[in-house]
Amino acid sequence: MEQLTQIVSNINSILWGPWCLIPILVGTGIFFSFKLRFVQVRQFGRAMKHVFGNISFNGEKAGKHGMTSFQSLATAIAAQVGTGNLAGVATAMAMGGPGAIFWMWLAAFFGMATIFSEAILAQLYRTRDNEGHITGGPAYYISYGLGSKPLATIFSVMLIIALGFIGNMVQANSIATAFESAFGIPTPVSGLILILLAGFIFIGGIKRIASFAEKMVPLMALIYVMGAIFIMLMCWDNILSTFEAIFIGAFNPSAATGGVIGASVKEAIRYGVARGLFSNEAGMGSTPHAHAIARVNHPAEQGLAAVVGLFIDTFVVLTATALVIMVTGSLNGVDTGIVLTQNAFSKGMGVAGSGFVACCLFFAAFTTIIGWYFFAAQNVKYLFGYRFLNVFSVIVLVFLMTGSFLKVDLVWELADMFNGLMVIPNIIAVIGLYKLVTKACADYENKFLKNEPAHFGASEKLTGKMARVAIRRRRHYFRNDKDNHEPLDEE
Repeated sequence: MEQLTQIVSNINSILWGPWCLIPILVGTGIFFSFKLRFVQVRQFGRAMKHVFGNISFNGEKAGKHGMTSFQSLATAIAAQVGTGNLAGVATAMAMGGPGAIFWMWLAAFFGMATIFSEAILAQLYRTRDNEGHITGGPAYYISYGLGSKPLATIFSVMLIIALGFIGNMVQANSIATAFESAFGIPTPVSGLILILLAGFIFIGGIKRIASFAEKMVPLMALIYVMGAIFIMLMCWDNILSTFEAIFIGAFNPSAATGGVIGASVKEAIRYGVARGLFSNEAGMGSTPHAHAIARVNHPAEQGLAAVVGLFIDTFVVLTATALVIMVTGSLNGVDTGIVLTQNAFSKGMGVAGSGFVACCLFFAAFTTIIGWYFFAAQNVKYLFGYRFLNVFSVIVLVFLMTGSFLKVDLVWELADMFNGLMVIPNIIAVIGLYKLVTKACADYENKFLKNEPAHFGASEKLTGKMARVAIRRRRHYFRNDKDNHEPLDEE
């Protein structure tokens, strides 16, 4: 077992190292940032208005016609904001110093363009499943956009393993470990409670998932950020020096920590970018499953919603964790992961700090479980239809229970590996279809926003079945009736 763990760990060091996924993902973000003329900056105000202008925590019920834009965004954020925001950032800082945060911000900034593109493609290539429900995701734009069903199948299998099984096992372990540490609750008890709650939501399908996400995700983020702001106000005199350490540490880690953390610039970049991408999931192909089923008037609207989701994940929640660790002086070169975060909040809140982090970790990890289950379920339906969905749900619950009391280093390494492997087919498709993204963005800005008839030529360079699929997308998404939320009619 130890030998296998070492082998997988070596694969991950290459996969998530400075010569593989990190430059690929960051490079993709830079590529789309320039191709879209930094849409994440130009349209950021409009994106915020789209998401929060008509916000509702009790929106229309989700169903065959998909979710509201906010429900889809909440489901995406549910998956993005997980243990990485509480534990992953702490690990990055412990290994790369405070400067790792700067590189997280930079990766997230460019990642906004990538996630904008993923959401647009998910909207353009969404379809109906065998039961008449709107569905979509990378498997669909890989299959219909690139015309490669084998690559789409590989992606689906990787995602089901990475998120549905192993990833959710890791989330369950994080919850059980935190509650045992903070409250002395035995891990099997935490596991039992977890599968009962998760099973209740799984059974309710898309309606219950959407309802849960739109209420719980904003509440979870608000409580956590308010707790962090409380600590920062208590330690306000350290805020200026904290930002100074972050910017100095990005280029001189030893100077920022007085040599306490012997990190190099290379390590600051590596851990900052890798953990940041792992948290915001830009380019990984997970969040497009939620954005695909959003009811919007133009694909670019959901692309802008995706930009806001990444902003909340990295620049709000993840940054809140980092600042608390810094202002409380908890970065000591010894503690790492969730222990470092708990110690930081304990310094700021006293004895209640550890329990506060445990509760926040529960909600963050649990919402991630729900989001990842939904993403994996979409791919189960893509591969097998509905006939295996109930079996899949039961298997996920078994993995949750097992993960709650069985911490195996191999499981964590496998989660990292499969997460990395599913990136490759997704990035191939996103870059391969970049012309459709740029056309959709131009159509939105030059026609849709000016109330002119929008005619997105998605089929111009496609042939055969791909052309017919793209033409049907165009007919649906660019019609003038903005109040018509009926889904696409499939041939």
